[in-house]
This record gives sequence, structure tokens and C-alpha cells, in this order.
Amino acid sequence: MEQEIFLINEIEMCREEMSRAARKNSLTSKEVLQMSIRLDELMNQYENLKQKEQQPA
Repeated sequence: MEQEIFLINEIEMCREEMSRAARKNSLTSKEVLQMSIRLDELMNQYENLKQKEQQPA
């Protein structure tokens, strides 16, 4: 459960950072693209965690 909360918080922070960067720069800037990749990684980690929780023990 702690890892889930950690990932949710990281996802939200990354989204906010990416939104700020996108408003400041273009959507295709290197900074925004790197943040998008990081956000994808975090979301994949979260999805994998949720799938593992649903598997029978």
C-alpha cells in the first residue's frame, strides 16, 4: 500500500511539472518529452503493481 501511495504522489507531481513545462515551453520541447517519458514509466509501474495485487496468492 505504501508503494501505491508513493507512486500516486509521484504521478501527480510529474503531471503538474509537465503541465507547467508545457505552458512555459512548447509541447514538443525536450524537457516536456522527458517528463512525458517519466510519467509513462511511473504509470506503468503503478499498473504493474495493481495487476500483481489482483493475482491470486
